[in-house]
Amino acid sequence: MAAPDWTRPHWSRDEAKAMLVYFVFGEFPAEPKLDLTAHGSRGLPQGVEILRIPKDRLAHWEGHPLRGAIGEILREGNRDAFELARKAPECLMLRGELADADSLAYLRDTLGVLAALLDVGGVAVVDPQILEMFSADDWRARYTADTIAAPRSHVLVLCQDDAGGSAWIKTRGMRKFARPDISLRRVPQAEVQRAGAIAARLADLQARGMRFGDDSTVDVEGLPGGLKIKRGGSLDDPEFNNTHLAIEWET
Repeated sequence: MAAPDWTRPHWSRDEAKAMLVYFVFGEFPAEPKLDLTAHGSRGLPQGVEILRIPKDRLAHWEGHPLRGAIGEILREGNRDAFELARKAPECLMLRGELADADSLAYLRDTLGVLAALLDVGGVAVVDPQILEMFSADDWRARYTADTIAAPRSHVLVLCQDDAGGSAWIKTRGMRKFARPDISLRRVPQAEVQRAGAIAARLADLQARGMRFGDDSTVDVEGLPGGLKIKRGGSLDDPEFNNTHLAIEWET
């Protein structure tokens, strides 16, 4: 079995920062002894910290991910994991911002710590950047040696209705890689599958370090002018919680 690939062969530095945030629910020792080597981790990278939120604070915690609109999304997505998290006596939040890096070692090391926490009392994980939650078994099944380093495993590609019966393809989660998300609008319904593949490919290239400037063009078979990219948005945009590459399908 090939080792996970954490390289960024297309990397050039961006001024944006990578942001990581995960919630691990469960019951943990006061000073957990984590077997990091079993998960290929060197420990949390500089800039990422763990905050413990005990049960007596959970009820009044404004940042509780199981409440509000995101809580409803998580409940609908995985009711069993949601119940495990809801009943857990405490939560550990892993969070931090890091400078754009020439490898994904920072992500590898953080995910390794998270996996080690599941070995010592963690029962459920929330990844708010892709609006998903997992039981411990779900997480282990999703992030195996074959898939853990694949950028697509850490990014969500969504399809929504757009104007005039067209579709809107967009991503969430690219902020983990210090790169903008993708917004591909006015996609004809007949082209939704192809547009989703294009968005996933752009996400993969960016995660591996590529940067797309304003007015870049993506070559697409059947579209003579290709797809033109405009950089836009802000970190406060609720659709992405990130900046994005704005693209309109042109026929």
